[in-house]
Amino acid sequence: MMGPAATELGVELRVLAEAPDSCAIPAAASHTVGDYRDLATLLSFADGVDVITFDHEHVPNEHLEALLTAGVAVEPRPAALVHAQDKIVMRRAVEKLGLPNPRWAAVKSVEDLVSFADGTWPIVLKTPRGGYDGKGVLVVPSESEARNGTAAAWFAESGFDHLLAEEAVPFTRELSALVARTPSGEVRSWPVVESIQVDGVCDEVLAPAPDLDPEVERAAESAARTLATELGVTGVMAVELFDVPGRGFLVNELAMRPHNSGHWSMDGAVTGQFEQHLRAVLDLPLGDTGLLGRATVMKNVLGGQNADLFSGFTRVMSSVPEAKVHLYGKGVRPGRKVGHVNTTATNTDSEVGSEAAPGPDAEPGQHHQDRVGQTFAVLRARARAAADMLRDGATDASPVG
Repeated sequence: MMGPAATELGVELRVLAEAPDSCAIPAAASHTVGDYRDLATLLSFADGVDVITFDHEHVPNEHLEALLTAGVAVEPRPAALVHAQDKIVMRRAVEKLGLPNPRWAAVKSVEDLVSFADGTWPIVLKTPRGGYDGKGVLVVPSESEARNGTAAAWFAESGFDHLLAEEAVPFTRELSALVARTPSGEVRSWPVVESIQVDGVCDEVLAPAPDLDPEVERAAESAARTLATELGVTGVMAVELFDVPGRGFLVNELAMRPHNSGHWSMDGAVTGQFEQHLRAVLDLPLGDTGLLGRATVMKNVLGGQNADLFSGFTRVMSSVPEAKVHLYGKGVRPGRKVGHVNTTATNTDSEVGSEAAPGPDAEPGQHHQDRVGQTFAVLRARARAAADMLRDGATDASPVG
C-alpha cells in the first residue's frame, strides 16, 4: 500500500520480494526476488537506493547493522527497531522512560513463572520475538496448567533464553497511538484510535477513539511521541495500548512500520500513514494529521470461501458507494487479511449522526455521546456490509445504512 503514495510523490519504490508472486511487486517500480534473511541479498538489493525501510520487523538486526556499516541508510535504524522486534527489550525501555507498563518479568522456567504469579492467575506468557495477531501469546490460567500444560512445553521447546510474563490486564478496550518521526527529529501524531480485536486479530478501528477521556488521549499521544523521540524511531510507529479504568492506559506493544490500526488514515486523515512513512524516512517535512471528517471506521476484509473478491465489487459499489475499498492482491484463504474498507462521516454527511435534541432528563454531555455512538454505529454497519460483500462475492444489490 506504500506504492500509490510513492507514485503520487514521484518516489521510485523498489521492493525485495520473498516470491515471484508477491502482492507487493505490481505496486513497485522495480523488484528483486530474494530472502531478507540473507545478508548478501540485502547488500545487493541496497546498491543504488537512497534508503531502506520495511513493512515488517523480521529482518535480522545484525544484517541491518552490516548495511549501516556499508554506508546504506536504514530507517528505522536497528537500535530503534529492536524495540519492536523483542518484547523484553521493549518492556525495559518503557520502564526506563517511566511510561505505564503492565506488571511484567523475563522468566526462564516454570518456577520463575509461578514465582511471578505469586498466587494471582491467570498470567499472560509471550514469546519475546516473532509473535503477531495473537500468535506467540498464551494465557496461563493456573499453577497446575503452568506446570503441566502448554506453558511447560514453551519453556522446554521455544528456543528462547527467556519468555515474557505479564499480568492479565483488566482492560476495557484496546487503543493505538500512531506517530511519525523524521531523522531530523520532527514528530507528528494522529488522533488516538480504538482497535477492536476478534480472536487476537484486529477486526475494526474507530477513529478517533469514541468517548476517550481527554487526559488519557493527551497522555497516550505524549507517550507515543516520547517513545519515538527517545528510541530514535524514524518512520511510522504504532503504540498499541490497553485502556484500563482507574489506571489510564498501559503500553502493550510497538510496531515500527505502517500498521493495521493506521489504515483508516488513508481516507480519514489529511496525510495517510503510508505517505507519512515515506516522508519520514526520506527526512521530508511531515504532513498534517488532522481528520478529514468527524469519524472514520476501518474494517478488515478477511478471506472466506470466495476466491474472487472482485465478484463482490458491483454489489459493494452500488450498495455502499461511500465505502473506500483497498484490496492487497493477496491470495485468498479463510481468515487471511486480504484488504480493508474505510467509511468516513464527513462534516456535511446528514445521514450520519442525528441532530435530535436531548430529552429533558439527559445527563450533561449525553447528547454528544449519543450522537458519537450513532455516528460510529452507522459507519460500522456500512463498513461491515461492504467487507462481507467482498468476502462472500454476493450479487444482490440493496442500499445499506
